[in-house]
Amino acid sequence: MAAPAIRPGIRPAHKPVHKPAKKRSLPLARVYGLLEPGPVVLLSTSHQGIHNVMAMSWHTMLEFEPPLVGCVVSPGDFSHAALNSTRQCVLNIPTVELAAQVVGCGNTSGERVDKFARFGLTAVAASLVAAPLVAECYANLECRVVDTRMKNRYDFFVLEVVKAWVDPACKAPRTLHHRGWGVFMVAGETLKLPSKMR
Repeated sequence: MAAPAIRPGIRPAHKPVHKPAKKRSLPLARVYGLLEPGPVVLLSTSHQGIHNVMAMSWHTMLEFEPPLVGCVVSPGDFSHAALNSTRQCVLNIPTVELAAQVVGCGNTSGERVDKFARFGLTAVAASLVAAPLVAECYANLECRVVDTRMKNRYDFFVLEVVKAWVDPACKAPRTLHHRGWGVFMVAGETLKLPSKMR
Protein backbone atom coordinates (compact mmCIF):
# COMPACT_ATOMS: atom_id res chain seq x y z
CA MET A 1 0.00 0.00 0.00
CA ALA A 2 1.42 3.39 -1.02
CA ALA A 3 2.10 6.04 1.62
CA PRO A 4 -0.38 8.93 1.59
CA ALA A 5 0.73 11.92 -0.47
CA ILE A 6 1.89 14.95 1.51
CA ARG A 7 0.83 18.32 0.20
CA PRO A 8 3.59 20.94 -0.27
CA GLY A 9 4.08 23.02 2.85
CA ILE A 10 2.35 20.46 5.07
CA ARG A 11 4.60 18.50 7.39
CA PRO A 12 3.49 15.16 8.78
CA ALA A 13 2.70 15.10 12.48
CA HIS A 14 5.32 13.41 14.61
CA LYS A 15 5.78 12.54 18.25
CA PRO A 16 8.35 14.47 20.30
CA VAL A 17 11.65 12.63 20.52
CA HIS A 18 12.35 13.77 24.07
CA LYS A 19 10.06 13.49 27.04
CA PRO A 20 9.13 17.03 28.18
CA ALA A 21 10.64 18.25 31.42
CA LYS A 22 8.42 18.02 34.46
CA LYS A 23 6.67 21.32 35.01
CA ARG A 24 4.81 22.80 37.92
CA SER A 25 1.79 25.04 38.11
CA LEU A 26 2.50 28.78 38.03
CA PRO A 27 0.31 31.25 39.94
CA LEU A 28 -1.65 33.32 37.44
CA ALA A 29 -0.42 36.54 39.03
CA ARG A 30 3.07 35.63 37.77
CA VAL A 31 2.14 35.21 34.08
CA TYR A 32 3.10 38.85 33.52
CA GLY A 33 6.74 37.99 34.23
CA LEU A 34 6.74 35.52 31.34
CA LEU A 35 5.22 37.92 28.83
CA GLU A 36 6.78 41.20 29.85
CA PRO A 37 6.07 43.55 26.96
CA GLY A 38 9.36 45.34 26.44
CA PRO A 39 11.75 47.80 28.02
CA VAL A 40 10.71 49.76 31.07
CA VAL A 41 10.07 53.35 30.05
CA LEU A 42 9.82 56.59 31.97
CA LEU A 43 6.56 58.28 30.97
CA SER A 44 6.85 62.03 31.44
CA THR A 45 3.97 64.50 31.53
CA SER A 46 3.44 68.19 32.22
CA HIS A 47 0.21 69.49 33.71
CA GLN A 48 -0.66 72.69 35.57
CA GLY A 49 3.00 73.68 35.73
CA ILE A 50 4.16 70.34 37.17
CA HIS A 51 6.57 68.05 35.33
CA ASN A 52 6.25 64.43 36.40
CA VAL A 53 7.75 61.11 35.42
CA MET A 54 6.59 57.55 36.18
CA ALA A 55 8.10 54.15 35.50
CA MET A 56 5.94 52.07 33.17
CA SER A 57 6.28 48.63 31.64
CA TRP A 58 2.71 47.90 30.52
CA HIS A 59 2.93 48.96 26.88
CA THR A 60 2.80 47.41 23.42
CA MET A 61 3.44 48.41 19.80
CA LEU A 62 0.26 48.56 17.71
CA GLU A 63 1.40 49.95 14.34
CA PHE A 64 4.60 50.63 12.40
CA GLU A 65 3.88 53.96 10.72
CA PRO A 66 2.67 56.17 12.10
CA PRO A 67 4.03 54.44 15.21
CA LEU A 68 1.18 53.64 17.60
CA VAL A 69 1.84 52.48 21.16
CA GLY A 70 -0.79 51.19 23.58
CA CYS A 71 -0.15 51.65 27.29
CA VAL A 72 -1.89 51.16 30.62
CA VAL A 73 -1.85 54.08 33.06
CA SER A 74 -3.96 53.50 36.14
CA PRO A 75 -6.16 56.21 37.67
CA GLY A 76 -4.18 55.48 40.84
CA ASP A 77 -1.08 56.93 39.15
CA PHE A 78 -0.53 60.66 39.52
CA SER A 79 0.34 60.76 35.79
CA HIS A 80 -3.13 59.55 34.80
CA ALA A 81 -4.81 62.92 35.33
CA ALA A 82 -2.08 64.72 33.39
CA LEU A 83 -2.21 62.29 30.46
CA ASN A 84 -6.00 62.32 30.43
CA SER A 85 -6.17 66.11 30.51
CA THR A 86 -3.30 67.14 28.21
CA ARG A 87 -3.35 64.06 25.93
CA GLN A 88 0.44 64.41 25.60
CA CYS A 89 3.45 62.61 27.04
CA VAL A 90 6.97 61.44 26.28
CA LEU A 91 8.06 57.81 26.48
CA ASN A 92 11.69 57.96 27.60
CA ILE A 93 13.71 54.75 27.26
CA PRO A 94 16.42 54.33 29.92
CA THR A 95 19.35 51.94 29.96
CA VAL A 96 20.60 49.82 32.85
CA GLU A 97 22.77 52.69 34.09
CA LEU A 98 19.56 54.41 35.23
CA ALA A 99 18.18 51.37 37.07
CA ALA A 100 18.20 53.04 40.49
CA GLN A 101 16.40 56.12 39.17
CA VAL A 102 13.83 53.97 37.34
CA VAL A 103 13.02 52.01 40.50
CA GLY A 104 12.90 55.23 42.50
CA CYS A 105 10.42 56.78 40.06
CA GLY A 106 8.33 53.62 40.28
CA ASN A 107 8.26 53.61 44.07
CA THR A 108 7.31 57.26 44.68
CA SER A 109 4.32 59.42 43.79
CA GLY A 110 4.64 62.63 41.81
CA GLU A 111 1.81 63.98 43.95
CA ARG A 112 4.27 64.35 46.84
CA VAL A 113 7.72 64.34 45.22
CA ASP A 114 9.44 66.26 42.41
CA LYS A 115 10.93 63.15 40.85
CA PHE A 116 13.19 65.06 38.46
CA ALA A 117 14.89 66.76 41.42
CA ARG A 118 14.80 63.72 43.74
CA PHE A 119 16.40 61.33 41.25
CA GLY A 120 18.75 63.71 39.43
CA LEU A 121 16.94 63.63 36.10
CA THR A 122 17.03 66.50 33.61
CA ALA A 123 13.84 67.79 31.98
CA VAL A 124 14.44 69.07 28.44
CA ALA A 125 11.83 70.82 26.30
CA ALA A 126 10.31 68.61 23.62
CA SER A 127 9.71 69.89 20.10
CA LEU A 128 6.04 68.97 19.52
CA VAL A 129 4.50 68.28 22.95
CA ALA A 130 4.44 70.10 26.28
CA ALA A 131 5.75 67.12 28.27
CA PRO A 132 9.53 67.14 28.80
CA LEU A 133 12.16 64.72 27.53
CA VAL A 134 14.33 62.99 30.13
CA ALA A 135 17.83 63.92 28.94
CA GLU A 136 19.57 60.93 30.55
CA CYS A 137 17.52 58.37 28.55
CA TYR A 138 19.01 57.08 25.31
CA ALA A 139 15.74 57.48 23.37
CA ASN A 140 12.71 59.76 23.71
CA LEU A 141 9.36 59.42 21.95
CA GLU A 142 7.10 62.46 21.91
CA CYS A 143 3.50 61.23 21.90
CA ARG A 144 -0.09 62.38 21.58
CA VAL A 145 -3.09 60.37 22.78
CA VAL A 146 -5.14 59.37 19.71
CA ASP A 147 -7.57 56.79 21.10
CA THR A 148 -9.17 56.42 24.54
CA ARG A 149 -11.97 53.97 23.72
CA MET A 150 -10.52 51.35 26.10
CA LYS A 151 -9.58 53.82 28.83
CA ASN A 152 -12.65 53.44 31.01
CA ARG A 153 -12.57 49.65 30.98
CA TYR A 154 -8.83 48.89 30.90
CA ASP A 155 -7.06 52.23 31.59
CA PHE A 156 -5.61 51.74 28.09
CA PHE A 157 -4.41 54.74 26.06
CA VAL A 158 -3.31 54.59 22.42
CA LEU A 159 -0.44 56.97 21.72
CA GLU A 160 0.89 58.16 18.39
CA VAL A 161 4.61 58.88 18.32
CA VAL A 162 4.95 62.26 16.60
CA LYS A 163 8.71 62.75 17.09
CA ALA A 164 11.47 60.31 18.02
CA TRP A 165 14.95 61.05 19.34
CA VAL A 166 17.85 58.65 19.89
CA ASP A 167 21.44 59.05 21.08
CA PRO A 168 23.66 57.87 18.18
CA ALA A 169 26.52 57.23 20.62
CA CYS A 170 24.51 54.46 22.30
CA LYS A 171 25.14 51.60 19.84
CA ALA A 172 23.96 48.66 21.96
CA PRO A 173 21.53 49.92 24.62
CA ARG A 174 21.11 47.57 27.56
CA THR A 175 17.49 48.21 28.47
CA LEU A 176 15.64 47.09 31.59
CA HIS A 177 12.79 44.57 31.39
CA HIS A 178 10.49 44.19 34.38
CA ARG A 179 9.79 40.60 35.46
CA GLY A 180 7.67 41.59 38.47
CA TRP A 181 8.21 42.02 42.23
CA GLY A 182 11.44 43.99 41.95
CA VAL A 183 13.05 41.61 39.46
CA PHE A 184 14.47 42.96 36.19
CA MET A 185 16.14 41.39 33.19
CA VAL A 186 18.73 43.34 31.20
CA ALA A 187 18.76 43.15 27.40
CA GLY A 188 21.87 41.28 26.29
CA GLU A 189 23.17 39.60 23.18
CA THR A 190 21.84 40.68 19.79
CA LEU A 191 21.19 38.11 17.05
CA LYS A 192 20.79 38.97 13.38
CA LEU A 193 18.92 36.32 11.39
CA PRO A 194 17.38 36.24 7.89
CA SER A 195 13.99 37.95 7.88
CA LYS A 196 12.80 37.53 4.27
CA MET A 197 9.88 35.23 3.51
CA ARG A 198 10.88 32.13 1.54
